[in-house]
Amino acid sequence: MNSYWVGNEPRFSDRAEAGRVLARQLGQYAGRSDVIVLALPRGGVPVGYEVAQALAVELDVLVVRKLGVPHNPELAMGAIASGGALYLDEQMIRLAGITQAQIVDVLGDERRELARREALYRGQRPPLKIEGRTVIVVDDGIATGSSMRVAIAALRTGKPARIVVAVPVAPEGTAERLRGVADEFVCPHSPRQFGGVGRFYRDFGQTSDAEVSALLARSRQDIL
Repeated sequence: MNSYWVGNEPRFSDRAEAGRVLARQLGQYAGRSDVIVLALPRGGVPVGYEVAQALAVELDVLVVRKLGVPHNPELAMGAIASGGALYLDEQMIRLAGITQAQIVDVLGDERRELARREALYRGQRPPLKIEGRTVIVVDDGIATGSSMRVAIAALRTGKPARIVVAVPVAPEGTAERLRGVADEFVCPHSPRQFGGVGRFYRDFGQTSDAEVSALLARSRQDIL
């Protein structure tokens, strides 16, 4: 299956093809033991699998949970991510008057949910180590970039050597918005008119939990 065009804009046939296209722009990281691909579940995993396969590097999931402000959970005061990474927005915490006890309560709830999701995807296998490594963070696309920003902020606390954000499609100007958060931004298609990630795929069906688990298991077998 190959990408096709509608007007003057390319569409990917599916996430797997998007991952193969993306991997071609990441060749400098191929075969390096200090490189790891972390995919955001669920939709980022089929993309990340193809990237990891092409580069012959390890693949894992980066499960991220937003820490919502009490009584307004849509407003983020931070985030947690796989591997114990924690990011707290101290300015938001001060402005919202959030107490330490409230932070502890929210953290407890979200850590339990993160642990549940990680167990679902990887079983008892611990997260891959990121300290001192180059981490390529992959998703199937970026819309506003807000989720990716908090994901990277949380990941940064794990002390990776370098963070590369790699996505098949994102709005024009996303690289500028992510400057200072990621060390590098790789994106083969950055249209001016966006309108959502899904419009750049012919098949943008929901990725299942079973598919995520299967791709992670297959990747581990391929690396061994």
